[in-house]
Amino acid sequence: MNKTAFILIMIALLTGCKNHNNNPKRVPLAEVGKVILYYDEIPRLVQPDVTEADSASLVQNYINKWAKKRLLLIKAEENLSPELKADIARQLEETRTNLVIYQYQRQMIEEKMDTLLTNTELENYYAANEKTFTLTSNIVKALFIKLPYETPDINKIRTLARSNDHKDLLQLESYCYQFAEKFDDFNEDWVPMDRLTVEMQQDIENQDSFLKRNTFFETNDSTSVYLLSIRDYRLRSSLAPFEYVKNDIKRIIWNSRRIEYIKSLENGIYNEALKENSFKIY
Repeated sequence: MNKTAFILIMIALLTGCKNHNNNPKRVPLAEVGKVILYYDEIPRLVQPDVTEADSASLVQNYINKWAKKRLLLIKAEENLSPELKADIARQLEETRTNLVIYQYQRQMIEEKMDTLLTNTELENYYAANEKTFTLTSNIVKALFIKLPYETPDINKIRTLARSNDHKDLLQLESYCYQFAEKFDDFNEDWVPMDRLTVEMQQDIENQDSFLKRNTFFETNDSTSVYLLSIRDYRLRSSLAPFEYVKNDIKRIIWNSRRIEYIKSLENGIYNEALKENSFKIY
């Protein structure tokens, strides 16, 4: 790097964004062909604790990489065959076309498409397509608690965790906020049993049998005690509960609407063009 360029870089680094914003004059750092690299085009490479020499070195490395890339581009454009250049131009035009169409479709969907989904509509779809909602894994509604091994009055927590009484659960929640490393009822949602085995660091070989035999399970390691209270379960290959697949149904219906809306949009534009003689077929 010549001395002038080094000074320009250091001035830019020291004055920062504030002076740059106040002064519209841009600081050129390098030039390849007719393309100029300005200081404000360089990403934030310099950290406050970096020395001036290291800062200049980082900027110099960026300039070198930029110059190599620009020089390689010039050489490639000079030497590519006309066929390859034409193919690149076609690909660029196709990419631009697809991007413009995608953004227009997205804008129209956001502005015009009906996105309201009622619970009745979701339930009707679920009832009409039950065979498609078969569980591929065991799921549970459960309460999971992880406690330090030396938690005081842990027997009380065990008792409360087994209870379904609302007052007991409120008391349990109070205990767990004080002592538990983790306390989760998963918002009373269905969760995969595999998720809980990971939480408990416990490999359960036959989950089907385990779920049929247990409503409460406890295990431990050298530092923690894990409590699992199972409120309900569904086994793999059975019908998935509506609540478990509700969001999937929303996505299915919304995607179906999106496809139909895009088809309608395309056909509308096409028919309007026919009516106005905006294009001809020879």
